[in-house]
Order: sequence, then structure tokens, then C-alpha cells
Amino acid sequence: MTDHEQDLDVVVIGMGPGGEHTAGTLAEAGLSVAGVEGRLVGGECPYWGCVPSKMMIRAGDLLAEGGRIPGMAGRAEVHTDWAPVARRIRDEATDNWDDTVAADRFTGLGGILVRGHGRITAPGEVTVTPAAGRDGAPQVLRARRGIVIATGTKPAVPPIPGLAGTPFWTNHEAIEAERVPESLVVLGGGAIGAELAQVFARFGSRVTVAEGADRLLPLEEPEAGDLLARVFGRDGIAVRTGRPAAAVAWSPASGFTLTLDGGEELSGEALLVATGRRADLAAVGAGAVGIDERLRAIPVDDQMRAAPGVWALGDITGKGAFTHMSMYQADIIINDILDRDGWSAEYHAVPRVTFTDPEIGAVGLTEREARERGLTVRTSVKQVPETARGWIHKAGNDGFIKLVEDCDRGVLAGATSAGPWGGEVLGALAVAVHAAVPVRRLREMIYAYPTFHRGIEDALAGLGPQGRGWCPCDEARAPQALA
Repeated sequence: MTDHEQDLDVVVIGMGPGGEHTAGTLAEAGLSVAGVEGRLVGGECPYWGCVPSKMMIRAGDLLAEGGRIPGMAGRAEVHTDWAPVARRIRDEATDNWDDTVAADRFTGLGGILVRGHGRITAPGEVTVTPAAGRDGAPQVLRARRGIVIATGTKPAVPPIPGLAGTPFWTNHEAIEAERVPESLVVLGGGAIGAELAQVFARFGSRVTVAEGADRLLPLEEPEAGDLLARVFGRDGIAVRTGRPAAAVAWSPASGFTLTLDGGEELSGEALLVATGRRADLAAVGAGAVGIDERLRAIPVDDQMRAAPGVWALGDITGKGAFTHMSMYQADIIINDILDRDGWSAEYHAVPRVTFTDPEIGAVGLTEREARERGLTVRTSVKQVPETARGWIHKAGNDGFIKLVEDCDRGVLAGATSAGPWGGEVLGALAVAVHAAVPVRRLREMIYAYPTFHRGIEDALAGLGPQGRGWCPCDEARAPQALA
């Protein structure tokens, strides 16, 4: 064995939240573990994702709340200042994009941190090419117990004519921004695009969102996209949906011009491309262990096994690009490698939140997804302003609760909680979907008054025969309903 070869128990490729948790826990348990990372230990979430973006959102929400004071509590003048936001992201959240604390945390548990790009070159073998700017020869790491792939995804940049070579933003540049552009075009109306569009608009940027699908948040319930478009329009954010981008032009003097299918031109000083993310199976060498590198994600079983001696977690598995998903999957892998009693992966109740104002929280299946799976479905929608707490809240009370009932089983297949603290209200609905709590039992619960989560009780009332759709149990209910 040469100086550039090393035998270990486990090699973890990618040290995002799930990879770091896996590698650190296994090292703490006494295994010899190498964590391979070419960028920052901790991954996307703490440096360009969940944490700094929510700091931006928190700041924007404060501005919005200040603007809601007139007519409710007196008078207020709100003046924006981006400097403390950028400073907090730089100093508190990211240590100026320095991962020393995270790296020391891992090595302090006994792990070996290898800086570079890891690629599987044979079963049980990972070759690491030094990261950009670092000297040294490639290293070969051999794993006796196995390899964990946790390399995440990268922004998916569409092949729009004229886009390549321009200084467009991804979420990285948006998070790192030291100033707010005078105008901003956001290409993509999913969660990332919607969140950042609202933040920059609240700090004074003239913002236009362009989404090729027929609505914002196209993966969520139609009511969510309609709600957000209505709120955006009221707040001065222009929205264009249903027309793909056809071309991009840029010049230092005039900034960006995004041309939509049909000819409409949208202009902005900056262009944020938020059109999803993609995994690169070839870059990690998935083919070396028999995985088709043309796939969009690595197929895994319910123990996150991708091949003999290979596990995968996080975005690259295609089960949801969420930090909480990678941590959930990481614990399954840890238990499997350590031969502990654990659990099998389930994805029927995946929670997700878009942290706009109003927040859009959802869990399980949308109505369309449930129907496409052949379920007999009934739905109920309750508007938040019609609930007691929504009426009390008044300013900024936009939202709704939508329940999707699987009538054959008498349980919720999915739910959406949109409104003030919609992501927090989602907690009760996530438990109901995950545990398949009968709708009857949910009706029998006591809901504290007056809370936002009491809107769930109001929405449940719509899952009787008067709800949208027919259920097999309606025939049994019919005599009582007629009486």
C-alpha cells in the first residue's frame, strides 16, 4: 500500500447534512471513516440553503409586519436596510463561507476528512482528486464495510439560448449578495424562486417571476399557486406563467432581458435562475457499482441500499430535496451499517414547506397525485380568514387548509396548510398522514381555541357528504344525512 492508499471501514462521499451526520456518527461508534468533500463540510443547507435563506426571509417578514401596523395598532414607517441581513448571513450563519467549525466537529469525532472530489472507481474503492486550489496526488480509499453516496444536487441551468456565459445568479449568488439589485427577474416559480423573489421585492427590488408551468409552485396544490400569485400581485411582484423562456440577452449597461415564448421581454439588473436541481450520477462513478448513470436519481431500497456495499442518501435518491429527508435517510443507513434495530424508509408522509408569506406547508399526496394513483378521493378546503384565529389576525391572514381524504381507508392521503405559520400548523397534519389516523378520530379530537391549527377541525367538517367528491361510506351515511 502506498502513501496515497488507505483502508477504512466506511467512505462517505459528500459531507452535506446527511453525509456529515452519517460519517460523524459512524466514526463516534468506533469505525474508521473517511468523509470526502470538495467544497464545504455541511453542504448546501447551512451556507446557501435553509439557514441563510430563512434569515433573509425572517428579515423580509419583519418589514411586511411593520407595514401591517396601520389600521391595526397605530402608525409605522418602515425603511429597508440590506446591510444587517448580509452581515448576519456572512458572520453568523456561514462564518464567511468557512467550514472550519464543521470540519473540526467531524475530525473531533475521529473521522478523517479528505478534501477533494470523490468518485467510485471499483466496488469498495473511491478515488479522490484534490479539490480545486489544493496540491497533491489522487488518493485511493478502500472501504471494507461500504460506501455511502451523499453528493446532493446542483442547480439545473436550462439550455436557453444566450444564457451561458452571462453573470446570472443561482441561489448561491443570491444568498451571497451584498446589495439588493434595483430590478430582478426570477426564472422559476418553485419554492426557491418564490421565496427569494419575495425577499428581494420586500427590500425594494422590482421583481418579475417567470414560470413555464401554468402556475407558481407547480408541484403543490393549485390553490397554493393561485394564493401566492394573488399575494405577489398585491405586493407588486409581477408574475408570468405558462410561457417558457425562449432567449436571454445581457449587457453591462442594460442588464438582462429574458424573452418568453410569444415574444414578451422581461428586463432586470439581475437574473436569478431557479429552475430546479439535478444529480450527476456519472460524476460520482455510480456505474462502477452497476448503477445506470443515465438515471435522474439513484434507486435505493427501504434500507437505502443502492448496490452491494453501497448506500445512498439525500437529494441524489430522488425522494425529496430536503435537509430533513437526508437526515431521516442517514439514520436508516447508520442503523443498517451498525446492525442496530431500526426502521424502513417510508415516503407516504413527506412534509415540505415553502417559506413565503404566507407559508405553504404540505404533506403526503396532492389531490391530483392521489387521483392518479387510483384512490377514491374527497377534499375539503377551509380559508384561513374564515377561521376564528384568521379573522382575529386580519392583516396578513391569507391562507387555507386543504385536506385530501383516501375514502377507501378513511384516512388523510395528504394535506396543505397555507397561511401564517403554515409550516407549524403542518405538524399536526403530518402526524395524521404518517400514522394513518382515521378521519373519524381526527374529528373526535379537541382543538385549542382560538388557534390557527383549529382550522384543521373546520376543514374536517367539509369531509362529510357535503365535501367535494363521493366516498363509498356515503351510502352508509345517507340515512343519517337525510334525517
